[in-house]
Amino acid sequence: MQKWREQSISNRNVVYTGINRLIFMLFLSLCLVACGAPVVYTSLQHRSIDLKAGDLQHGGIAFITPSSVTGREQDRQSLALSFASILLNDYKDIRVVSLPETLSAVNRANMTADYKAMFDEYQDTGIFQKNTLRKIGEITGVRYLAQLKLGGFRQESAGRFGFLGLRLMETKRANLRVFLQIWDSQEGSIVWEGLEELNLSTDTFTEKVINFNDIARRSARELLEHIPYQTDPKLLPLDEAKKDADIDWDF
Repeated sequence: MQKWREQSISNRNVVYTGINRLIFMLFLSLCLVACGAPVVYTSLQHRSIDLKAGDLQHGGIAFITPSSVTGREQDRQSLALSFASILLNDYKDIRVVSLPETLSAVNRANMTADYKAMFDEYQDTGIFQKNTLRKIGEITGVRYLAQLKLGGFRQESAGRFGFLGLRLMETKRANLRVFLQIWDSQEGSIVWEGLEELNLSTDTFTEKVINFNDIARRSARELLEHIPYQTDPKLLPLDEAKKDADIDWDF
């Protein structure tokens, strides 16, 4: 009887050890998966109409108010901030005027009514009024204007692995659609445009979601990489190349 008990206890210990090892291996596998790099799927299209390498370094660029789908109006400023910050950090020889700076210049110049009328007309025609574009370029000291459109943003999560009724791992997903147009404020024409739809997913043990700013900055970096750009130390930003208030736009 004593030997049977000892054998039974030994068998249980072997079983428990095997279960513990199995749980540990599963947990380790999940950790390796969860610590992996996010999975990115992207669809990107772009077209250069009349923007050449060096034009942005000579002319500079300012952001005007983005447009958005209904319900995402609060994300417009964040979108413009993401694109402006990437330009400022990665393209230091381009003069960049952020959206708050543009809005402040418009307000100081008493152009609020003209600015609003330009966007009202844009909603119906897809065209920005040339005279207003020119004035915005003059008061911001740049030639080119960037207008963003937020086509959509979606976040979701789904349980991927559970144990004993507990959800241990979740797959977080986010989808972003962005359209960027660059306008020549002096000619009143579109010189470059690009569209990207970005899907980002990651496995995690935490409740943290993929936030808007993270995916917006990734989209900004990928879109801006396709804008004509010339690495040349002789091409100075506009505020360094031209100090005069009277800007000559004939290059």
